[in-house]
Amino acid sequence: MTEEFDRAATAPVERVARVLAGHALSRNGEGDLPSAVDAVEALWPDYSAAALAVLRTLREPSGRMLAVGDAQIWDRMIHAAIEDETISDF
Repeated sequence: MTEEFDRAATAPVERVARVLAGHALSRNGEGDLPSAVDAVEALWPDYSAAALAVLRTLREPSGRMLAVGDAQIWDRMIHAAIEDETISDF
């Protein structure tokens, strides 16, 4: 059985940075903006360092993750995400 997975159009660093920006700016998170779309679009690059820190933290899988997956594949995938050079131009 072959599983089909959606493929992201943006680099993991950018996606995580956008989530962090949205959380910081939107009132659905810790911010006060009712709609943070434009602010996130403008400011997500400011969150790239934090996004990289998050990805670096994920390099070591938990015991539960190891129980269901391949640690070497996980390691290669996380390292590829960290090294991904497809981040949009700031």
